[in-house]
Amino acid sequence: MATKAKTVFYCTSCGNESPKWMGRCPACGEWNTMKEAPAEPKKGTASGGSRGSVAARNERRPQRLREIDYSQDARISLGLGEVNRILGGGMVPGSLVLIGGEPGIGKSTLSLQIPLCCQDLRTLYVTGEESARQVGMRARRLGGDDSNCSIFCETLIDTVIEQAREMMPDLMIVDSVQTMYTDSVESAPGSVSQIKEVAAALLRFAKESGVPVILIGHITKDGFIAGPKILEHIVDVVLQFEGENRGSYRVLRSIKNRFGSTSELAVFEMTGTGLREVANPSEMLIPMHEQGLSGTAIAAMLDGTRPLLFEVQALVSSAVYGTAQRSATGFDARRLNMLLAVLEKRAGFHLSAKDVFLNMAGGLKVSDPAVDLAVICAVLSSNFDFAIPSDVCFAGEVGLSGEIRPVGQIDRRVQEAARLGFKRIFVSSFSKVEVKPEGIQVVKVADVPALVKTLFK
Repeated sequence: MATKAKTVFYCTSCGNESPKWMGRCPACGEWNTMKEAPAEPKKGTASGGSRGSVAARNERRPQRLREIDYSQDARISLGLGEVNRILGGGMVPGSLVLIGGEPGIGKSTLSLQIPLCCQDLRTLYVTGEESARQVGMRARRLGGDDSNCSIFCETLIDTVIEQAREMMPDLMIVDSVQTMYTDSVESAPGSVSQIKEVAAALLRFAKESGVPVILIGHITKDGFIAGPKILEHIVDVVLQFEGENRGSYRVLRSIKNRFGSTSELAVFEMTGTGLREVANPSEMLIPMHEQGLSGTAIAAMLDGTRPLLFEVQALVSSAVYGTAQRSATGFDARRLNMLLAVLEKRAGFHLSAKDVFLNMAGGLKVSDPAVDLAVICAVLSSNFDFAIPSDVCFAGEVGLSGEIRPVGQIDRRVQEAARLGFKRIFVSSFSKVEVKPEGIQVVKVADVPALVKTLFK
């Protein structure tokens, strides 16, 4: 009689291992994330052999901090200014970068554009999802045929690392981590154990050889990177693509960066020849229609350290059904309901029997509270059918008492508005504006009623 294969239970969120199923993971606290998988055999890792011989381990000794030489580790330029900036000035040798995003958002396009834009880099492009012919067709569409970029169609990570050690490229790109597998783990590619071993093998290769590695990762339906949470802990940098597939704009946001700030983002426009860098996204997101339309307002948002001015669109109409509809695209629907409640309770505008639809231009997802003021003005503009002048913008948070609260780095918002030709910007009366550029008037308002009297007079 054959013995039953041993199995263990893995948490799909954090990778914690348990001999029996539990409803809640004891490590991360998530519910219903334990999945059954075959137990791992106790043998070598994905990089081949044991985790290091005794002689190799004896050669490594602790070093004093002041004795470590890091002056020679110059960052590697990837040929795309926006990507270099979000990484903190370029890619650090030996680093492991993870790029995630929805299907069709542009992950593979960006990863192939990097070697095409920087032909001085000897790049090893490993693909487990496409054939060499398909990658070649995509490279031709992107307008490049880089002789320094080698395409390797393989999914066995042991073979990939062996080939990389032979070639010793300046950059290695793996598309994607969910398609790679190792023989040392008896489970399907994309499983928790496979992703852990593949990521660990690539991390050891990057740190030992000094070759930077870019990993492409899939995401779940909830928007999180697929696989165990330990994948994001292992890598040095996590970048995530955001934006609507039907729209043309893409936002590359830094979620984790050991070598730079996470307060950065890069904006791209998807075209027929690939991703185009948008150095000044405010000019792309301001109104693209004729003047005199009601229901629009310009918000001065700050995403990370970059000021952005974009259009907030609102439509208020009489409710067709018994219950009024509330719909928000790119904005938190619960916050929209809160702002509508403030308008009704503190300012006396009865919107409970009206449908309210809100949209952020360009397919952006907005979380900056400074957008509150523009949302309220757009809703009131549509309700009154009164067009807000196109040279007016807003930056302020709205509190539950109807007061307009100050927001951070107001000087940068004012400077960006002045540079784009705006004549007035509405801010909180408690904001301390130290820099006042020429050509723009800073209008301070204390609460929503004062804003209505000033703007809609």
